[in-house]
Amino acid sequence: MTFTTPVLLVGLLLVPLVVLALVLARRRRARYAVRFPALDVLAGVVARTPGWRRHLPAALFLLALTALLLGMARPMARVPVPREQATVLLVIDVSGSMNADDVDPTRLDAARAAAGRFLDKLPERFRVGLVTFSSDAQTLVQPTTDREEVRLALETLRANGGTAMGDGLARALDSIEAQDQAGRAAPPGTTPPPGTRDGPPAVTLLLSDGANSAGGDPLVQAQRARNLGVPVYTIALGTREGVLRTPDPFGGTRSRPVPPDEETLARIAETSGGRSFLAPTSRNLAAVYDSLGSRIGYRIEQHEVTVAFAAAALVLLAVAGLLWTRSTVRLP
Repeated sequence: MTFTTPVLLVGLLLVPLVVLALVLARRRRARYAVRFPALDVLAGVVARTPGWRRHLPAALFLLALTALLLGMARPMARVPVPREQATVLLVIDVSGSMNADDVDPTRLDAARAAAGRFLDKLPERFRVGLVTFSSDAQTLVQPTTDREEVRLALETLRANGGTAMGDGLARALDSIEAQDQAGRAAPPGTTPPPGTRDGPPAVTLLLSDGANSAGGDPLVQAQRARNLGVPVYTIALGTREGVLRTPDPFGGTRSRPVPPDEETLARIAETSGGRSFLAPTSRNLAAVYDSLGSRIGYRIEQHEVTVAFAAAALVLLAVAGLLWTRSTVRLP
């Protein structure tokens, strides 16, 4: 938290002075009580409040005073504000290893279901695109607000082939740049320099379960994403013990280890300015997508919260006054 006028924080020096005044006042009342000639009568008239409750009104008053003094300095806090629009590119691995069943029911089925839930988390005005990659990459849906189009494309996904992770990222960034170009209405000569963008905020969600085995270098595309200001959030799907079972020519089953490439995915996220996540189970994957939906749907802004401090101070003063009234005994 920061303050617009921090010099006014010097007013907090009043708090210890008030504490001192309250202590002195309590000692003065104690001396008067000692001089009272009929202590047994006084004890019968005054109901003594037990323990810490005697000090609660004074403590609440001090908290209220502190809140008021902090409010005078005009505090600023980082608060989440809903985004009005943004572009999200889902980049999903559909290589053969996505048929592995270490994530129930299979990696691909879990990815499809979690992506569908993720769509429900995004504001309606957000554009969502879908890119898939195996031995090569395809843009199945250009960024659109039509969620049904994306859902239908998700249902068509089938796992087969290698892993061209870099090509998938390249397709996603191409779509984002094409959208910016289409929506740009700037006068001639004001086009941003190559490698930059001035469109709505955009992010890429890359889900993969294996090492890059075809196409371009994904780290080159990660640096391109950073230059464009498009963070890449990566999800490593599956377990290190995951295996892909396929039939062999002799009627048996062949097992091949297919652990996710956590290190490369983490480097892609770090290079681009995003974050990396691990999803060894379908529940983990759903939680990651839920978290990303909340993160992408909001931006953090600095807002003045003076009103909140003033309201808190008024509530504390009201409660302190009520407790003080109840604890005060009027002598007949």
